Amino acid sequence: MSPDVLAVAEHRRGELRDVSYELLTAGRQLADATGGDLHVAVIGGDTESFAEELDREGVDAIHTVSEGEEFNHDVYVQAVEALHGELDPQVVLMPNSVNGLDYAPAVANRLDLPLATDAVDFEYDDGLTVTREMYGSKVETTVEVGGDQYAVTIRGAEWPGAEGVGDADVAEFDADIDTDTGSTVTGFEEVGGGDVDISEADFIVSIGRGIEEEDNLPLIEDLVEATDATLASSRPIVDSGWLPKNRQVGQSGKVVTPDVYLAIGISGAVQHVAGMKGSDTIIAVNTDPNAPIFDIADYGIVGDLFDVVPELIEEFE
Repeated sequence: MSPDVLAVAEHRRGELRDVSYELLTAGRQLADATGGDLHVAVIGGDTESFAEELDREGVDAIHTVSEGEEFNHDVYVQAVEALHGELDPQVVLMPNSVNGLDYAPAVANRLDLPLATDAVDFEYDDGLTVTREMYGSKVETTVEVGGDQYAVTIRGAEWPGAEGVGDADVAEFDADIDTDTGSTVTGFEEVGGGDVDISEADFIVSIGRGIEEEDNLPLIEDLVEATDATLASSRPIVDSGWLPKNRQVGQSGKVVTPDVYLAIGISGAVQHVAGMKGSDTIIAVNTDPNAPIFDIADYGIVGDLFDVVPELIEEFE
């Protein structure tokens, strides 16, 4: 066993996802603690281009596996298993995303590794401890992970994305993928009215119960248009059927990290905050000065959104 860390990057529709760069930061943190190197795997798609983008400060080696264009469970499991056999790393890091949670358990099972999911922090001192959140992010728990080698999935937006230009060794890895058995990916189709990926938005206007009824949506849409923002919401809006599921921010929705997050009529329940607390600047509009959203907001407006929003529209137009 080496003290190295292997981080598995994630991409979709030809672009690396933000969590890939966050994996580099988390992986470097862990590799510094174990005293090993940080290896990165990128599987499928335009691996040559991805490797160039992933070559950032702190990365020691990048292994490309050219097999398919989009995510495929069987390909990822075989590739990570093969790389683990070659590198024998102490830790395998994967994203706690839909894709990551698809293949990480299979990888851990085939390699007989303990799997810690949804890590928001970790420490290594002759053993790995992982911090996770429970009960709707109301409680943090620290879990000691048994064994000498580990598999961990990390929550998005908990680590900053790696920056700077690196000098990693980049090499094609022959994982000897068996494509004759298992699943075959024939294409990619977004579900749930996938016209917009809010996780990629720079400016989000997000609404909650405070808008009161669906007939008030056009007012918010006017603000979205005036600010060239992307519309999102908390869960009650989606549960009411006023916006599609792909617009939901939060623990049961998407994690977003925009430059600006404008929360309108959102109280700030922990389930929602879990999905947007990584935003650079948070602005909240709420009539309740004691609303929890103000605890994390950089700027707050205590007022009726039906008075505030028209003034914002006028200002931006």
